[in-house]
Amino acid sequence: MGTLRDLQFALQTKIEELRQRDALIDELELELDSKDDLIRQLQGELDRLRTASVSLNPSGTTEVTGELGTQSNRTKRQAISAEPTGLDPNQLTHVTLTNYSKSEESRELIQKALLENDFMKHLEASQILTIMDCMYPTTLTQGCCVIQEGDDGSTVYVLEEGSVEVTKGEQKLCTIERGKVFGELAILYNCTRTATVTALTDIKLWAIDRQGFQTIMMRTGLLKHSNYMEFLRSVPSFKTLTEDVLSKVADVLEETHYSDGDYIIRQGATGDTFFIISEGQVRVTQQKSASEEPVFLSTLSRGDWFGEQALKGEDVRTANVTAVGDVTCLVVDRESFKQLIGGLDNMSNKMYESEEVKARLEAEAAFFSNMSLSDFRVICTLGVGGFSRVELVQLKNDHSRSFAMKVLKKRHILDTSQQGHILSERCIMMEAHSPFTVRLYQTFRDSKYLYMLLEACLGGELWTLLRDRGSFDDSTTRFYAGCVVEALAFLHCRGIIYRDLKPENIILDHRGYAKLVSKAVSFYYYLYTSSFSNSPRVKSSVPPSPPFSGSDPMKTYNIILRGIDMVEFPKKITKSAANLIKRLCRDNPSERLGNQKNGVKDIQKHKWFEGFNWDGVREGTLTSPFIPTVEGPLDTSHFDCFPEDTDEPPPDEESGWDFEF
Repeated sequence: MGTLRDLQFALQTKIEELRQRDALIDELELELDSKDDLIRQLQGELDRLRTASVSLNPSGTTEVTGELGTQSNRTKRQAISAEPTGLDPNQLTHVTLTNYSKSEESRELIQKALLENDFMKHLEASQILTIMDCMYPTTLTQGCCVIQEGDDGSTVYVLEEGSVEVTKGEQKLCTIERGKVFGELAILYNCTRTATVTALTDIKLWAIDRQGFQTIMMRTGLLKHSNYMEFLRSVPSFKTLTEDVLSKVADVLEETHYSDGDYIIRQGATGDTFFIISEGQVRVTQQKSASEEPVFLSTLSRGDWFGEQALKGEDVRTANVTAVGDVTCLVVDRESFKQLIGGLDNMSNKMYESEEVKARLEAEAAFFSNMSLSDFRVICTLGVGGFSRVELVQLKNDHSRSFAMKVLKKRHILDTSQQGHILSERCIMMEAHSPFTVRLYQTFRDSKYLYMLLEACLGGELWTLLRDRGSFDDSTTRFYAGCVVEALAFLHCRGIIYRDLKPENIILDHRGYAKLVSKAVSFYYYLYTSSFSNSPRVKSSVPPSPPFSGSDPMKTYNIILRGIDMVEFPKKITKSAANLIKRLCRDNPSERLGNQKNGVKDIQKHKWFEGFNWDGVREGTLTSPFIPTVEGPLDTSHFDCFPEDTDEPPPDEESGWDFEF
């Protein structure tokens, strides 16, 4: 056993090691900050060069000029849409899009207008061409109103002839001349027009509505993803991968374009990318020694692949691959590929699957199956949406039990073709038995409305608490983030994705635990719809304001497209919290924390969550940082007051309603 002096020396050595480690961490964090700044600068420069370098040639195809002209053009695929549509992804490949005849001059004007628009310019060239083909002509005379402030909007326009004036209230905002896009917000989501547009002269317009735009976006996304999956299934190294993993790999493939004679791979160089030929042909040659001419080996064409060994860690290229004519390749790098192997993390928790829980759920289902609308008494309104309300209701024969009754107007569901989505939501929620999601017990219908009987969480919305406090400290944020992570882990392992995460959709129960309110669709549907949420906002429970925000929704969307690396974090957000947010919001899906082979475990093991009691959250033994005072089953003190609904739909709305609810 060592002497006291030996122990003191060992302790001093350890302290010095820790000090050096802390100094190294500080140094690395400073280096990381400087690299983040560099990324922001480079991203800004790249955005500027992209804007300056993309032009249209007379044939209508995109060409790259200027400083980037000698480089291969790797395209990031971006899908843009918003609210769920009534379109069935299974039927989209059979949808025939209507093309409208246009002169060459009109085609060039429409393409140029779309490419100059802050929102449309992010679409792929093929999508812009399809939108242009499907735009239909319309004319209006001087003085006619094109868009009326306050009306529901669903059409975007390109002005070909004449000019229009934009006003808001009595104030003139601007004049729009030919070759410009306006009204584009309407194709993203169902919203009212924010200004009036009036024809100053006789005008000619080209237009496309939201349904047509979303059909194009979903159809192109569906067909492209299907083609990518077909390619991947043909690769021997990928044959053992599950469909889920193949789908993820397909989602991160990037298109890279090469011109005739370009070297795609050069023998002897190091590389970590794998290529699948999408269009064109490549020539494969090999040089046995520096003094000999390269020997021709083969020609590869559409559907063939090369560079496969790079995915296994073999860096040095063993042959030359050059483009024969114009070539398009689908590319995945080794790191992305490795991160995706392992598939969806199976997070099934035994607490949800035990026999005891199954028996309780069966008894619960039997209890609610015998109920009808007449068994409940409406107490008050807890919340109001655009086309639904949530009422607090009480069981007439048991005053100790209260529920939240979501009431939806059938007329609106029929008008917007949302029957499939409502039915999907019902099926998902009836099976979602997580303590971190709001339970759905039963559904009802009458001639005017659909009713969803939900668990009553009387602690109020997380948004209200955040609004009143201004912001949360790390400890509070960690607790609510932990609840959300548990909810998402439960949903994801069942193939369900949550589309609209924000404080307004997180509600607190009487213990102060957070639960997600339903906004779910299946993974399959989500793949082909959008990479945007319904709302042009991304909220965080840490800062008091959203990280992506602009003076209007379109500016917000464009800021989102620039990415998380362009966001400046408030100083109150710690470096580890900022790192977590950035890693959750990576542009490339394969790089996002939680979407890699370890799944949600990568989030739970992140430095920001270090020391957090995950078991305590799952078991409900961890004390919430905020415990609401709830006096009883009818206590609505944590909710705002709402007036009664006076806008009743007409009766007998059964026409067109062809399924049970």
